[in-house]
Amino acid sequence: MKIELEQVAPKEIETRSFEIITQELGDCPLVPGTEAIVKRCIHTSADFDYAKNLCFSEGAVEQALDAIRGGASIVTDTQMAKAGINKSILGKYGGQVYCFMSDEDVAEEAKKRGSTRAAASMEKAAAMGEDLIFAIGNAPTALVRLYELIQDRKINPRLIIGVPVGFVNVVASKELIMGLDVPYIVAKGRKGGSNIAACICNALLYM
Repeated sequence: MKIELEQVAPKEIETRSFEIITQELGDCPLVPGTEAIVKRCIHTSADFDYAKNLCFSEGAVEQALDAIRGGASIVTDTQMAKAGINKSILGKYGGQVYCFMSDEDVAEEAKKRGSTRAAASMEKAAAMGEDLIFAIGNAPTALVRLYELIQDRKINPRLIIGVPVGFVNVVASKELIMGLDVPYIVAKGRKGGSNIAACICNALLYM
């Protein structure tokens, strides 16, 4: 069997990938201003469902860009997501990327309360008193605790990227966030992941 390979220069692979994505999306309607984010999620996952399941609160992209330019930092719920975010671009605006999941005090607090580390790490972030963007790609308990902290007026996130993947409380936790008066980008349903959380952050940073 003869297999035909497309001849593409290494530096042009990403550009060609986005051309294919745009072509295959065809007339699929995307919210104006969100196209780069949706396409990068598809590029990361090869999953065109993100064209339909990514939900944006009104003005979320503009508010996120304002936050980044103003020096907001990003808090993630996994080291994988932290590793995938472009820190050099974020650093130019004064922001940092945090993940508290491996911190001893977070582990101790979670054990004492019988909660998850993800929930405890959200409490640690809230205590920082900084402008923060949350990029949650793994733990629905992080989103639930964020919801509670916002309801208690202990934190006011500049943006919540809610894309945990899985089955237990994943859908419900995303719906909680979408019911808040807080800027959000949420992947409805079960799909998501740390790679999607990181790629949404990067799409914003590249914008």
